[in-house]
Amino acid sequence: MPETYQLKIGPLERQLPLIRINPTTTIASFVLLGDAELTAYAADQLAQKLASVPFDYLVTMESKGIPLAQVLSDQTQHPHFIVLRKSVKDYMHAPLSEPVHAITTSADQELVLDGADAALLNGKRVVIVDDVISSGGSLNTARALLAQAGAIVVKQLAILAEGDAAKRTDIDFLAPLPLFN
Repeated sequence: MPETYQLKIGPLERQLPLIRINPTTTIASFVLLGDAELTAYAADQLAQKLASVPFDYLVTMESKGIPLAQVLSDQTQHPHFIVLRKSVKDYMHAPLSEPVHAITTSADQELVLDGADAALLNGKRVVIVDDVISSGGSLNTARALLAQAGAIVVKQLAILAEGDAAKRTDIDFLAPLPLFN
């Protein structure tokens, strides 16, 4: 098996290292953090998918979705976006939380929504945006957390859909990303 996977998104190409995450599964490791060119291109392409979708806020999960949400927020003229954190922070007031298991993390985690953000999202239309959707664990947890807050999810976006996520019809993404056995 090769040591890298060549990812092509529009005119951009990246060599992703192949990482074995368990005895039967290897992933092409996609890390958006620090890749300003790919972040800007992906945000531009995803913004086009939002052109006819009325929404109030973008919501992303800590941490790799943050730069994408930042640029996408600017491009769609939505000056405030919400980050679901991986743990409760001391500054949070009445946070909401849900347990989550993601394919790239060996231990269970949680997603946390600050109570102030939850109040802001009540009754609002939101778009969930992430770098990669794979098993859907983080996405499902984000949806449950947003439902607790009274938010209405109107769209789900990602740069990549990994493995079977590429067959889903409830997310929009720019390119598929295979899993390797």
